[in-house]
Amino acid sequence: MKKRSIQIAILLVGATTAVLPVAAQPVYGGEGHLLLAPSQLVWKDALSVAPGAKIAVIEGPLDKAVPFTFRLALPANTKVAPHVHPAFERVTVLSGTFHFAQGDTYDTSRAQALGPGSVAIMPPGVAMFGYTKEATVIQLHGIGPWGIKYPNPADDPREK
Repeated sequence: MKKRSIQIAILLVGATTAVLPVAAQPVYGGEGHLLLAPSQLVWKDALSVAPGAKIAVIEGPLDKAVPFTFRLALPANTKVAPHVHPAFERVTVLSGTFHFAQGDTYDTSRAQALGPGSVAIMPPGVAMFGYTKEATVIQLHGIGPWGIKYPNPADDPREK
């Protein structure tokens, strides 16, 4: 199998739409098998998610109508404000605990604690939010394009 390196981009959906370069690494493009150890992931800042969050894109590109897979590493005490995505998003908690809820108002009393192995599936356009108390890693996958929009522009971490 020939390895290729391509530039991955996240489509940022919101008041302003832009493409943010995320990583240049070998990315699975659908040919043959992909065997990847965690130490081989390339982590970059995930500025559209939360301060301190990191993203490692495994499969993409995220701005195309193709399968995507990526991981988010969220530090302790991360707040992910209410937001929506343009595509179905499937989340698996790999480590730590992700506190998650549906809704466009950030209310931690409504959140459910999802530990390692837990799964959440969210349809496009439905508002959600989450937070961590400890360092947490989640894996997301679906069919792109993937993006993130904050209904309240003041919640967008790219605007801080």
